[in-house]
Amino acid sequence: MSNPGEADLTPITDRRQLAEWFAAGSKPRGEWTVGTEHEKFGFTRTGFVSPGYDGEAGIRAILEGLAALGWTPILDDGKPIGLKRGGASISLEPAGQLELSGGLQADLHATHLELEAHLREVHQVAGPMGVGFAALGFHPTHSRAEMPWMPKGRYAIMRRYMPTVGSLGLDMMQRTCTVQANLDYGDEADMVEKLRVSLALQPVATALFANSPFTEGRPNGFRSMRAQVWTDTDGARTGIPGVVFEQGFGFERFADWLLDVPMYFVMREGRWLDAAGASFRDFLDGRLGVLPGERATIGDFADHVTTAFTDVRLKRFLEMRGSDVGAPGMIVAQAALWVGLIYDDAAQKAAAALIRDWSLEEIRALRAAVPREALTAGIRGRRVREVALDVLAIARDGLRARGLGEEVYLAPLDEIAASGLTQADRLLHLYERAWGGDAARALLHAEI
Repeated sequence: MSNPGEADLTPITDRRQLAEWFAAGSKPRGEWTVGTEHEKFGFTRTGFVSPGYDGEAGIRAILEGLAALGWTPILDDGKPIGLKRGGASISLEPAGQLELSGGLQADLHATHLELEAHLREVHQVAGPMGVGFAALGFHPTHSRAEMPWMPKGRYAIMRRYMPTVGSLGLDMMQRTCTVQANLDYGDEADMVEKLRVSLALQPVATALFANSPFTEGRPNGFRSMRAQVWTDTDGARTGIPGVVFEQGFGFERFADWLLDVPMYFVMREGRWLDAAGASFRDFLDGRLGVLPGERATIGDFADHVTTAFTDVRLKRFLEMRGSDVGAPGMIVAQAALWVGLIYDDAAQKAAAALIRDWSLEEIRALRAAVPREALTAGIRGRRVREVALDVLAIARDGLRARGLGEEVYLAPLDEIAASGLTQADRLLHLYERAWGGDAARALLHAEI
């Protein structure tokens, strides 16, 4: 999402510019990098309350404390709502979930070090305030009414619009946390294969990373409530878009699909204008109601791209979006899984062969099953756990081929696949026994 003053103001005069925008993300293999993002819930150590924006132990105070460590504030209407330093940024999700969008790293070892440094800084600032941060896919105790709202202009627009297109959109905004890996593609053909492989295997990742079995203090019947929330958020912009698996798919087809994703907003002069539900096609033609006669720019399109919430999102790179956040080892493991699968030619071809006969309907059915069933869900007569073992073997070979010793970061996933027990299963076991039915203990258990 563009920050004020950073958007590309080039007018869109030809729709080929949209495909060219994606194509400009193509990189030679030697320039491929690893980017990771993760979110986490803040909680007070007294009472396990989610901190609001203001106050001595509020999110604003935490941002200001981090700024004193060398981060530059990002402002919205004069209020700090994020930070940036080098190629990394810290931002706020709607209910104050703190997100690190890491810089572009050469390998997984650098990603690991970046994560450790970030968590040290967060502890340094938030610890003395009595605030911790927990890595769980869905908030284990709070109702939506108990979650705060951050003062970001675009969130106010989404807050109004979300209930008109799905019943769980506000839950997505306020009560979920994810981890994602951002990876490169070489050219259009490489993008197509990577996107198809990663979309098809995203449900397997959802199962492996399932870490959200509680809602408002009780087991919710799901292993990944976060993944379930996305099934009823906004069908026009979520899930597994069928266009990706159509013959002839490429940058142009994806750009055309995005034009039919309803808009949320437009930024002008540092202000968010409410365009929720409007057509970007109309904007291209100068017929957007909030900006009559004004035509869209490349910056407007780049912002619009970020409002498509598919399980894998194509930007000028690929975002793997199907996983609950978890312990630090799981955060790095999520990047390791996808680097192993799609950054080595032989591994990518093996992964493509694994999913070659899966139909779109079967993939979507698996996506629908894994939030509840996780590793016990099935596709083509096989349990996801069996498929996951194959996927991890391919990823391990891909990492070994890189020759950097990065395969060590798959260890947490190897243990989950071998045991058949997800993070969610272990949380439920603790809840039923050691915690005596107190789901708030999950916040302390998941503190990072």
